[in-house]
Amino acid sequence: MSGIDKRNRLNEEPFTYQITKKGTIVIYYKGKQIKIVKENEAEHLLAKIHKVEGQTKEIQLLLAKITGNFKRGNEKSG
Repeated sequence: MSGIDKRNRLNEEPFTYQITKKGTIVIYYKGKQIKIVKENEAEHLLAKIHKVEGQTKEIQLLLAKITGNFKRGNEKSG
């Protein structure tokens, strides 16, 4: 994993997630909702998260990968 997070941005833990009663996963980046994962994709993500439970950087990497390339540098700051 040495070449994946070269600038150590995942150490800041920018991603958080919340599991709803229906089993969907809501992913947040710095407190803003960016993605909702449903059904089979949510089950697969939860299984992966449970495998690396306790390893915050690995969980951050999983959340970053599932959100895709959503930040391109042209976002307006709040």
